[in-house]
Amino acid sequence: MMNFNYYIPTRILFGQGQLSSLHSQKLPGKKALIVISSGRSVRRYGYMDRLEKELELAGVSHVLFDKAQPNPVESAVMEGARFAAKEGCDFVIGLGGGSSIDTAKAIAVMATNEGDYWDYISGGTGKGKPVLNDPLPIVAVTTTAGTGTEADPWTVITKGNEKIGFGYEKTFPVLSVVDPDLMMSVPARLTAYQGFDALFHSTEGYLNVTAFPISDLYALQSIELIGKSLAAAVNCGSDKEARGDVALANTLAGMVESTSGCISEHAIEHAMSACHPDLPHGAGLIMISREYYTLFAKSGKCEERMVRMAKALGHTGAA
Repeated sequence: MMNFNYYIPTRILFGQGQLSSLHSQKLPGKKALIVISSGRSVRRYGYMDRLEKELELAGVSHVLFDKAQPNPVESAVMEGARFAAKEGCDFVIGLGGGSSIDTAKAIAVMATNEGDYWDYISGGTGKGKPVLNDPLPIVAVTTTAGTGTEADPWTVITKGNEKIGFGYEKTFPVLSVVDPDLMMSVPARLTAYQGFDALFHSTEGYLNVTAFPISDLYALQSIELIGKSLAAAVNCGSDKEARGDVALANTLAGMVESTSGCISEHAIEHAMSACHPDLPHGAGLIMISREYYTLFAKSGKCEERMVRMAKALGHTGAA
């Protein structure tokens, strides 16, 4: 008989227009640190204004930290944590893509703990110390469909040439908003990169030795949705149905990461983008994917699962 533990504590508001219901939710504090990227998209398209309006309606004050980078770095985490502590913030909101939300998660940890973020990282030059104090609560408002970080505890941060993931049950967001309306402005190229990131979260989780029936359900549904709708979302960014499908696939992929987990494809790419910070994560994954999955296919070790994934992608004659 199979035994397993299942735990995904995040409340997820999914669907078009869901950002407008944020003010009616029970938020985890009264003063938020909003973390956004150093780019301009969340301001240009009005997402920041909409979030500020929701917080005003909820009676929550906020301050802004706008230094998250596409491949988040440890120095920004420490700067943001000091700022959050100085301003007396009692929770953190990540608004944007995976980089902003991952930065928000790491800031939440360091706003309540001493030392350097790398003190708590296991692997590389990290010291692997236990996190003594609970992080600040985290709210995620995602504007992209790629990392699944709104539904998992993981945050990936770079220091020097090391890019390493970290997370535990306290770094799950307490609340996440997945509103496909916020994703309509993502350019076609980035839509593709992010969609493949979500795809590989699911394929890796499906091939992982830690996979089990619940993670398999999430993985195959995510793969099917990406096979059905990613090309349409890339070709027509205003296609609401396609955007919704890819957004759901991404959130399901985050649940795969929470219940199963990535394998070596992601570890290889993390090393690539740590050394080349301008390399988009999804692009790096695409670069190595053909050889990576060809190796698995030729091994004969997971033939049945490879066939199931191919069929989920739409290749009904796979055998």
